[in-house]
Amino acid sequence: MILSAQCGIIFPFGNTANTMLTSHQIGTLVRESRKSMNVTQKDLALTCGTGLRFIIDLEKGKETCQIGKVLTVLQTLGVKVTLTPPTASSADS
Repeated sequence: MILSAQCGIIFPFGNTANTMLTSHQIGTLVRESRKSMNVTQKDLALTCGTGLRFIIDLEKGKETCQIGKVLTVLQTLGVKVTLTPPTASSADS
């Protein structure tokens, strides 16, 4: 277990930042995928049912973008997201 001194929160699986993408990396992935398909930000927003501002913010790596909308954009672009729960042995360490 890792104890965060700043927040006083216990993270049972430690810092997972090594395996997670940052919001900026996700934004870059969205932008590169969109451009490779020759799709404008406006067209992507219309297809996903989001606003243009959301797509712009997402591509810039805004950390507070709504997860549901992000997942919709990724699915629309054909980006696969894999979530892997920790194993029992990880939790015991």
